[in-house]
Amino acid sequence: MRKEYDFTGAKRAKDVAHLAKLQTEMAGKTRITMRVDNSVLALYKARAETSGGSYQTMMNEALKQYALGLSLAEVVRDTIREEMHSS
Repeated sequence: MRKEYDFTGAKRAKDVAHLAKLQTEMAGKTRITMRVDNSVLALYKARAETSGGSYQTMMNEALKQYALGLSLAEVVRDTIREEMHSS
């Protein structure tokens, strides 16, 4: 038996601050299912916890850098440059 809901007073997601923020953050992204080694996932989660970031964002950035053909040395160099300029 289905329960009926009345949505006459419902707000659109864009009119609810938290939902609007989520929509903005998710713009330009696609949800996928992907299998990764447990050790790799644990490593990213540990780094995210240490840095206060998101492991998913870190993994996305690593994939992007790989796809663009950036070497580890280039990434390290760029990171050091960014840190020196922000100091």
